Amino acid sequence: MVTFNDVPINDVIEKSAEELKKVNTIQPPAWAAYAKTGCHKERPPANEDWWYMRCAAVLQSVRKLGPIGTNKLRVKYGGRKNRGHKPDKFVRGSGNVIRKVLQQLEASELIAKAEKGVHKGRVVAPKGVSLLDKAAKAVRDDLKQNAN
Repeated sequence: MVTFNDVPINDVIEKSAEELKKVNTIQPPAWAAYAKTGCHKERPPANEDWWYMRCAAVLQSVRKLGPIGTNKLRVKYGGRKNRGHKPDKFVRGSGNVIRKVLQQLEASELIAKAEKGVHKGRVVAPKGVSLLDKAAKAVRDDLKQNAN
C-alpha cells in the first residue's frame, strides 16, 4: 500500500487539492481573493486555487503532526517579514485562514478533534487518510507511467 511518505509530497498535495475541489463543504470564503496568507507576505497568492492547495497542505500536516492546533499550524505557515533596513523577523501565518480551513475540513469529516495524552487538537479521520492515500497512489501511478 502506498502512503504519502512514499512519493513526492508536493505532487500528493496537488492531487489531493484536485480531490478537495469536488467536496461541497470546502469552498473559499469571499474574502479569500484579496487576503494575504500572513503578515510576512506582501501580496495575496497568485494561484487562483490557493485555498484548495492550503486545505490539502493542512490536511497533510495534520496527518503528519497530529494532534495539532491552530497555533502550531500558524508557526508552520509563517515566515520572515521584511522590515526594511531592520533585521528580518519571524511572524506567524494568518490564523483566520488556518482556522477556516480546519473548520471546513472538520465539516467534511476529513479531520476530527482528539486528545492524545496531554496533547489535544485535530487528527486525520479515516476519510482523510483514504483521500491522502488515494492521491499518493495516483501520483505513484503517474510517476510509473512517465518512467515507461
